[in-house]
Amino acid sequence: MMRFFLAGSVLVALLASSSARADFQSCLGELKAAAEAKGISAVVVDGATKNLTFNPEVLDFEKEQPEFVTPIWDYIAGLVDDERIADGRAAMQRWDRWLEVAEHRYGVDAAVIAAVWGVESNFGKNFGTRPILQSLASLACSASWRPAYYRREFIAAMQIVGEGDADPSNFVGSWAGAFGHTQFMPSTFLRLAVDLDGDGRRNVIDSVPDALGSTANYLHHSGWIAGLPWGFEVKIPTHYAGPSGPRNKQPMSAWAARGITHISGSPLSGQGNVALFLPAGAQGPAFLVTRNFDAIYSYNAAYSYALAIALLSDRLRGRGPIVTPWPTNDPGLSRAGRREVQALLIRRGYDLDGKIDGVLGKKTQAAIADFQARAGLKPDGRASQSVLAALRAH
Repeated sequence: MMRFFLAGSVLVALLASSSARADFQSCLGELKAAAEAKGISAVVVDGATKNLTFNPEVLDFEKEQPEFVTPIWDYIAGLVDDERIADGRAAMQRWDRWLEVAEHRYGVDAAVIAAVWGVESNFGKNFGTRPILQSLASLACSASWRPAYYRREFIAAMQIVGEGDADPSNFVGSWAGAFGHTQFMPSTFLRLAVDLDGDGRRNVIDSVPDALGSTANYLHHSGWIAGLPWGFEVKIPTHYAGPSGPRNKQPMSAWAARGITHISGSPLSGQGNVALFLPAGAQGPAFLVTRNFDAIYSYNAAYSYALAIALLSDRLRGRGPIVTPWPTNDPGLSRAGRREVQALLIRRGYDLDGKIDGVLGKKTQAAIADFQARAGLKPDGRASQSVLAALRAH
């Protein structure tokens, strides 16, 4: 009886898999037809989608986006670390001419452009390895959160291929379909990518100048105001219970009247409306943010992401770190710290596929949780200072 049950389960799984493949191929056929209706030749469409298969992994990534599920102190620790700051300053020095051109043409601060580049691809070191067309087709032809959106992005990606701005064999990026040095979504590329280096192509994959210029153009179109800072850290009164939120902009004088000062304690001054941003609540760091913070936010609609860009841009300018500590007794780790955690886990016999890359994938998280349980720590799979200290001690 048990053998019959198992055989039946396997049969059901095989039938479901076969059905999923059939549904994907049917949906892909519709996507191809829609691309051809946009004027892309059938030869290009067929060539770009040949042997395209469904990838269910992208659905898991959609549910686990770090900017929405990672504690803010962990998120910032991994994105605004000494390593990225040093790499960013070196990249700015190497590409200073093109950053200056982009800043002059679009009015966007060079350090902010560079910060986007650093967060999105680690200054060109990590574009992502997932085929763009496969990812977008899989998301468009499945129970993703926004299939209609991904359908439009797939067709836009096909237009990019059709116009010769991407080679299907090298058209790779994130699970969501973003690509290039500063991770443009296909539809955004079509609207706002620019040919900054003047070679006749808009190429954010192989041309750093085009990527930097395209990012500056995006921020310009998102309402960036030349010469306006993104914001600054402030000190709020103890037990502050007043208004806050990045969208609640009020005159500087209104915030000063509530007892808010610069982080140094000096009084607020200046014109224009700003908002009080408390990313970890009233017990953590506080910032007054301007419309330029909103422009950064529009690049990837997550406030933790916008803050990472803003803080990294300050460090690239030579400014110091934030003063107020995050409200946690177990701070997050830099990428160097995360790599050390991985190395120590591997030394203990955990299987991480030999990867010591600072990326907290499922295997790393599972290994951390197992170690935490054995060490008497909360088994949450989080790479933190307490985990690193415990690994070093054992």
